[in-house]
Amino acid sequence: MKIAIGADHAGYRLKDTIVPFLQAQGHEIIDVGCNCADSVDYPDYAVPVCDKVVSGEAERGILICGTGIGMSIAANKTPGIRCALVHDLFSAKATREHNDTNVLAMGERVIGPGVAEEIVRVWLETPFSQGLRHQGRIDKVKALESQYSLHP
Repeated sequence: MKIAIGADHAGYRLKDTIVPFLQAQGHEIIDVGCNCADSVDYPDYAVPVCDKVVSGEAERGILICGTGIGMSIAANKTPGIRCALVHDLFSAKATREHNDTNVLAMGERVIGPGVAEEIVRVWLETPFSQGLRHQGRIDKVKALESQYSLHP
């Protein structure tokens, strides 16, 4: 699977752990940065990841900042993105099964690398349930996106 990944200054160390973990599983990575502790703005990294997912250049995206909150807010402003902030395995599985999320956000200051790797593994391996009730809810989210988007 081709995965776009990005982080700000508060998440780049966890990104640098996740990238080789994903590569070892055979995934192709598009790393949009950042790669240092110099203060940067999380939207500058969320946007390119989300653009790659929406365009089809990447199948999924992963975003990491200090808490994951800023990245998830920025990501969910992009039409076509369903980003979930996840810090536990149950949520990683549920957000794929029920919400068909295409972007995962995590917080380096909230979870350690071992938990993060397991979250990523579960999130990538879990398929969307294809349940009618779940698809209906996703369709309602898409309708909201069209209603409020400047570019429907």
